Amino acid sequence: MRAMVLKKTGLIEKNPLHLKDIPVPGIGPKDLLVRVQACGICHTDLHTIEGELPLIKLPLVPGHQITGTVENKGEKVTRFKPGDRVGIAWLHSTCGRCVYCVNGNENLCENAKFTGYHADGGYARYTVISEDFAYPLPQKLSPAETAPLLCAGIIGYRALQLCEIKPGGRLGLYGFGASAHIAIQIASYWKCEIYVFTRSPEHRKLALKLGASWVGKAEQLPPQKLQSSIVFAPEGKIVLLALEALDRGGTLALAGIYMTPIPQLDYTKHIYFEKKLKSVTNSTRADGEELLKLASEIPIQTCITVFPLEKANRALQLLKQGKINGAGVLEIC
Repeated sequence: MRAMVLKKTGLIEKNPLHLKDIPVPGIGPKDLLVRVQACGICHTDLHTIEGELPLIKLPLVPGHQITGTVENKGEKVTRFKPGDRVGIAWLHSTCGRCVYCVNGNENLCENAKFTGYHADGGYARYTVISEDFAYPLPQKLSPAETAPLLCAGIIGYRALQLCEIKPGGRLGLYGFGASAHIAIQIASYWKCEIYVFTRSPEHRKLALKLGASWVGKAEQLPPQKLQSSIVFAPEGKIVLLALEALDRGGTLALAGIYMTPIPQLDYTKHIYFEKKLKSVTNSTRADGEELLKLASEIPIQTCITVFPLEKANRALQLLKQGKINGAGVLEIC
């Protein structure tokens, strides 16, 4: 099968992904063999490929925002049949037994494995997932339009929960890529007043189109203090700017898996008055199920730029440069 394979980490500008013909993966008794139709590209893919996250597996097929159809199934599979449309997200498996899993916090499982990191992902014709970690997908959106929901959407939804935004509240979004352009649609549905901070003129236009009340740069203070905020951009210096713009008792959620070092905090300026700072760590299957249900209700419309599989390096280069409006998606033909 065709796949974009990483054999050695390196800057995306040096085209470290190579188009290869590799064997179709085998399946276990509870597994699904999924014929991939589309796979979203993500900053986590960049952090993996460029070595900012320590790699567990090489060679590796990246990609974890996957839509496809069931091609084959193991003999113990009961939830799906061949031809069913399914989605695969970042969370690939958990132990199911530890205190985190038992208490509904499987995103914190110390033995969790992740798609496109521990296991080969969606930059390929086929991939494998346990039926327990696959999502049945609605038919309303195309495979390419649905793909960004499987990570950008899920993480944006979890970040909205952790930042403690209330319906009608004042919300700040720092960075306006794939995840933020979905989160803003949820927050708009909740009647929130939304302030977007981004350097890109194109991203600002999209934010206003999707319901932002105000747009500006991260260095600017908004017209009003914010009750909740989310930092999507992986730049530590933005954390201080976001805390400064936060109202007393407000909550800031950091939605990235990787971030550059955060500069020293000024206690009075940044964190006093019971401000809260939280990280968003992975997601649970419940987050995914709730997000997909909400996406159908709103309905969420993803803004996508589509690339063929063999252009994965170029797509990720554009992502790194902030030149993709909304989400980038690979179509697997």
